[in-house]
Amino acid sequence: MISRYTRPELGRLWTDGARMETWRRVEVAACEELPGLLGDGGPTASELQAIRAATFTVQAVNEREQVTDHDMAAFVDVLAASAGEAGRWIHFGLTSSDVLDTALALQLRAVGEVVVPGAYQLVATLAARARDHVRTLCVGRTHGVHAEPTTFGIKLAGFAFEAHRNAQRLERAFAQVAVGAISGAVGTYASTSPEFEARVLARLGLVREDVSTQVVARDRHAELVQAIALAGAGLERFATEIRHLQRTEVREAQEPFRAGQKGSSAMPHKRNPIKAEQISGLARVLRSGAQAVLENVALWHERDISHSSVERVILPDSTVLLDYLQQRTIVLAREMTIDAERMRANLELTHGALFSQRVLLALVAAGSTRDDAYRIVQELAQRAWDDGVPLRELLAGDERATGLDLDAIFDYGHYVRYAEEIVQRLDGISSEP
Repeated sequence: MISRYTRPELGRLWTDGARMETWRRVEVAACEELPGLLGDGGPTASELQAIRAATFTVQAVNEREQVTDHDMAAFVDVLAASAGEAGRWIHFGLTSSDVLDTALALQLRAVGEVVVPGAYQLVATLAARARDHVRTLCVGRTHGVHAEPTTFGIKLAGFAFEAHRNAQRLERAFAQVAVGAISGAVGTYASTSPEFEARVLARLGLVREDVSTQVVARDRHAELVQAIALAGAGLERFATEIRHLQRTEVREAQEPFRAGQKGSSAMPHKRNPIKAEQISGLARVLRSGAQAVLENVALWHERDISHSSVERVILPDSTVLLDYLQQRTIVLAREMTIDAERMRANLELTHGALFSQRVLLALVAAGSTRDDAYRIVQELAQRAWDDGVPLRELLAGDERATGLDLDAIFDYGHYVRYAEEIVQRLDGISSEP
């Protein structure tokens, strides 16, 4: 991912140096368990000390790869040379995927330790703002058209619950991909043993892939990137709402606009929803990664490396981008300004037509058939909208509505009487992993 969308903490986890450091950790852990595998023939204590002290540089590995045309072989050569005579034990009985896939699990676990708390932080932010606006009356829209009144707190509570589901999905997805394999060529332990694998993985804090076939099954990585794409879709849904609410004709919410910021290079009056638009746009990139990792699942026989090049791009980019977008969305949710007066004014745009269902039900309760009541209300609501005459006034002068309690019908409080109960459901979810 380009630096523009990379936060430093996550960017550091995906550097070449960080990746090779996880390789070193796996190699050292394997060497430390060789005495248990080989008995008296394994590395001595002094040799293990030399192996633990062995170092590498990215430059040295890259230069060696120009000769080997194999990054793991180049790394082993460099690390073994640094360990001196003890270097002969490095990579003993292992195949490249033992190191690569197990090390990738270590990287992804570290990434999850950043991304998952960020997901829960978004939950907490949305929930807090939902509680702040539990009684802030606004119009609900379906198909982009005024429907019935709701509250902005109820809107935000829905986004908070979705964010919580995404946080849980991410937590589960990162957990299930933290799987290693030290099973050797085609996964039969021909040069090691299941007990050796268990001891190495225990040192690294990982669980085993039950049948690795030399590689960890790629449905695991597909599940992670699918969860990331779905989380991105949730961020986009929230961002799309704010984009619509910031339109000039609506103006019910606005992104934070800091001192010195410019909205347009040509039109000084502009305050564009650039943060929300960026979230919406970059969510498309997350979805594109989901397709690629699905195609990584079907490898040839026990393994091939068609997945490898894809993952070098998709896994860093998807995790880095989600981390960035989560933080952008947190800022947007926390700092956006809400215009409650504008929301109330917009409720009046249809001159009371949005009370149509209340009128319909009142007419039915008074004895009308549903279809007759529907036609009456449809006619009067359209007149109210077209002519700018309040629907309540039209009903008051229409004999077909005689006897209706218009005060009770045209009461905004009816629509929000359960708002606190709905928003209080947030108390049942956690904002921490």
